[in-house]
Amino acid sequence: MLQNFKEVYVLAPHTDDGELGAGGTISKLVEAGANVYYFAFSTAEQSVPEGFPKNILKKEVIEATSKLGIKKENVIIYNYEVRKLNYVRQEILESLIKHRQDLKPDLVLMPSLNDIHQDHSTIAQEGLRAFKNTTILGYELIWNNLTFNTTSFIKLDKKHVQMKCDALKEYKSQGIRDYMSEEFIFSLAKTRGVQIGTQYAESFEVIRWVI
Repeated sequence: MLQNFKEVYVLAPHTDDGELGAGGTISKLVEAGANVYYFAFSTAEQSVPEGFPKNILKKEVIEATSKLGIKKENVIIYNYEVRKLNYVRQEILESLIKHRQDLKPDLVLMPSLNDIHQDHSTIAQEGLRAFKNTTILGYELIWNNLTFNTTSFIKLDKKHVQMKCDALKEYKSQGIRDYMSEEFIFSLAKTRGVQIGTQYAESFEVIRWVI
């Protein structure tokens, strides 16, 4: 089934969100031959710790996504201000519609509609507007989700989970956050795998399913 998706868009409100929510699945999609595009809407320059260049996340997201197999030219980076994406939601919508017309994706991965972070919520809502005729899966960021419907699962091999971990290690400017640790990533993948009787998995909300 996964090999049926040829053009895939990953919508990441901030650099690292796409890897955190769907890194294992992204690596499996690339492995299956999908052409994956990654859209990051904010590099969170205002939140970069002291001692790092303000644009460090632009470099880190290129390195991280390359670990998952995404081509450098397929990473599109915007520089909207962190926590203020809702102020430019129309610009974001128009950009997404343009990209939809350019490549016509058959799968979109984006934050859950139940994600309470203001930037994540904006990308989810505008993503649904732009791609309402496309299959859309909402990825899981459990520290931001008020609720999450585990209505679909992607089975993963250990190598896919490891690639996700290796990608996240490229975000050195983000320090050691609990949800970026290898232990947590493998634990969550194991938990989702247990739910469907496999070793590892990532779970997604079915927002749109177009057959």
